[in-house]
Amino acid sequence: MKHKIGDNFNLNFENHKKLCNEIHELYKLKNANYGNSFSELFEEFEMLYVVPRLVEKINRIKTLTMNKDLDYDDESIRDSLLDLANYSIMTIMELDR
Repeated sequence: MKHKIGDNFNLNFENHKKLCNEIHELYKLKNANYGNSFSELFEEFEMLYVVPRLVEKINRIKTLTMNKDLDYDDESIRDSLLDLANYSIMTIMELDR
């Protein structure tokens, strides 16, 4: 059975919504664990605080991609991408203040 283009768009919209909800739940969990440290450090150091966090996540993704035999128990590529998305959203929130 062929899928219509609209079906794929609808599926993509649903998947995007699920991922955004997952990112939001992760944000709430980590904020409960770490408090408001991101905002506090952003207020003090601005982008000088954020850029290294983003680079760390990108380097983690690069390492996991290039070394497929590494143990993923600590943090998977998917976990790192979710963290990267959250860091990006939190940075936008700070910039919008």
